[in-house]
This record gives sequence, C-alpha cells and structure tokens, in this order.
Amino acid sequence: MLVVMKNDATKEQVQAVIEEIERMGYRGIAMPGAERTAVCIVGNKGPVDDIRLLTMEGVKEAIPVTKPYKLVSKETVLEPTVISIGNIKIGAGEVIVMAGPCAVENAKQAMTIALYVKAHGAQIFRGGAFKPRTSPYSFQGMGEEGLKILAKVREETGLFIVTEATDNASIELVEQYADIIQIGARNMQNYSLLRRAGQPSKPVLLKRGFAATIDELLMSAEYIMSEGNARIILCERGIRTFTNTTRNTLDLSAIPSIKELSHLPIIVDPSHAAGRREFVIPLSKAAVAVGADGLIVEVHNDPAHALSDGAQSLYLEQFAQLMKEIKLLRKTGV
Repeated sequence: MLVVMKNDATKEQVQAVIEEIERMGYRGIAMPGAERTAVCIVGNKGPVDDIRLLTMEGVKEAIPVTKPYKLVSKETVLEPTVISIGNIKIGAGEVIVMAGPCAVENAKQAMTIALYVKAHGAQIFRGGAFKPRTSPYSFQGMGEEGLKILAKVREETGLFIVTEATDNASIELVEQYADIIQIGARNMQNYSLLRRAGQPSKPVLLKRGFAATIDELLMSAEYIMSEGNARIILCERGIRTFTNTTRNTLDLSAIPSIKELSHLPIIVDPSHAAGRREFVIPLSKAAVAVGADGLIVEVHNDPAHALSDGAQSLYLEQFAQLMKEIKLLRKTGV
C-alpha cells in the first residue's frame, strides 16, 4: 500500500505516519516526490487496514499496490527515476555508454582502452577487478590492485568507474574506488549481498541472472531498495535458452516490459548476450531502438590475448564504429 501525503504535509506528519505503520507491524519508507511525499508500506503479507492511516493529519489517500515489488514498481513511483553521477544522467533520455575490458590486466592496458573509448564518446569506464568465473582455474581478477588501476584511470581521464563486487568483503573495497557498484548475473539472487549493496549511497548496477524472470530481477532490486538505496540501474544481459549460436539470448522484450512495470532505468549488455564480437554492434543498435537507457560494452586493445572474454570484446576501431551508428540512430529519432 502507498500512503500519499498532502502537498503541504510536514516532515513531522510524514514521520508520524511511518511510526503508526510500525505500530501496525509493518515498515514505512518515505518516498519524496516532486510535488508530495508518499510512504510505502512494506512487510505486509495481505491487505492493510488503511482506516487508521486515512484519519491522520497530512494524509491525502491510500492506494493499494498490487505488485510484490513495491518500491521499484511504477505503481509507487509514476515518474521514471534518473540516476545522476556527476554530470551524467542515466534514464533521462540520452543513451549512456559504459565501455572497457572485461577484466583489468595491467595499467597500460586499462589506460589505453580508457583513453580510446572516452575519445569516441563513452562516459563510464567498465573493468573487472574481481571476476567470478565458471572455472576455478580461470583468471579471477587483480583484486584491490585492479581497483587502484581503475582509480588511476578515473583520475587521468575523468571517466566514472563501474566494477563488480562479488561478495560482502569485496563490496567494501569496490565502494571505496568505484562510482557504480555492479552486482553480476551470478549474484542477482545473492540476497545477503543485495542487502549489503543497499547500504552504500553509490548507485548499483544490477544484472539479470541468466535464468531469471523479469519479476525475479525486480524483486532483487527490491532487496536493494528496501535497505535504503534507491539508485539502481537494471541491466539485461541475455538469458540461457536452447540455442548455442550465441552465448546467451538477448531478451529485447525485457526493456519495454521493465519500463512498463518499473520506474528504474535499464541498460543492455550486448557483449555477454552475444559472446561474439560480430554480433555486438547489431544487438546494441536493437537495444537502443527499443528504448534502452544505455549500453555496457566490452572493448579490448588486444582481444586475442585478453585474459577474460576476448571473443566478445570489440576491437578499438569496432567501438568507434558502434558509437557512430548509435549516434546516427539517435539523429533519425529511433
């Protein structure tokens, strides 16, 4: 249920409503809006008796919320959420591009790629310092040394940094060095990690698991938001189907579906969806065409010798071509 306050409701009246909700055995979370504040009731397993709340000072109305994910639902927040990171706004109509290698390998590699992608229009640099891999014998990332390289990239290029945290220990390091904390597909339903990700004030990039439904993705986002962090960026990165033509199957329908259900912005990872660099540009264009708020793309200066995901990493010149084609799409109004 959503308790909508009047335009002139005071902070004291909002707090009184939250306290009354707690006396009823639930949690109340204030959600300030452009014109008025609403208080979302969470923790109820059935209908809430709204009589006690409707008689309180400052309360305008109570609206039932039908979705199990209440905080991330469009029923709760009608206007799209815009995530601001410096001068970048994700969800405000511009296609934001995050680009970089799957894994940070050394300072020269990271800086070479960062300078190139920035010169061609990327606003955020992606690079993994902690890498959850299918095989325990594969390169697992440089850890904190990789994070220090990412911090140096930000210092010298001005690009913001997104990198993955894989557990509760690594998230403490990642929030020290990065601007966006990524929760990867393998951890989408790691609920203790999601709760921990809800505590920092930094934005969280939440990737859809390769066997997860859209409702499950949104419930995972609800875990984060219920802890107080509303700065969540969703990411469609392909789901596992019966085909082996590509690494995963990019679910383009997830973008309009999520925009219908949730106020959160959503970006697309065409690299993990395809697993093949020759498919990344067409999938990126398709994602932009259906309304994605951004892309996160893997780029490498020497993919043949990449320590992780070389086959799906764009060559530098391919990234330049991608940015040209996206720009053309936007000019034509797609």
